[in-house]
Amino acid sequence: MCFIVTIIMFVLAIQNLMQTHWIVGGVQFIIALGFFILLLRNIQKARCDREGSCGNACMLTAWIAKVFPKKDH
Repeated sequence: MCFIVTIIMFVLAIQNLMQTHWIVGGVQFIIALGFFILLLRNIQKARCDREGSCGNACMLTAWIAKVFPKKDH
C-alpha cells in the first residue's frame, strides 16, 4: 500500500511541478517522501522480525520519534 501511494503521489507531484503548480506539487512531493520513509521502515522492520535482531536498522524513524515524542496520559 505504501508503495502504491508513494508512486502515485510522486507522479502527481512531478506533473504539478511541470505545470508550475508549485505549492500543490510541493505538498504532494512531501507526502510521497513521507510514505517512502514508511515504506523503508516497513522493509527494515520485516527484516528485523525475520532475522531476530534489529540493531540500528531503524535510525531514521527513531530520530523522527525523538522529534515528536509520544505523550503518556
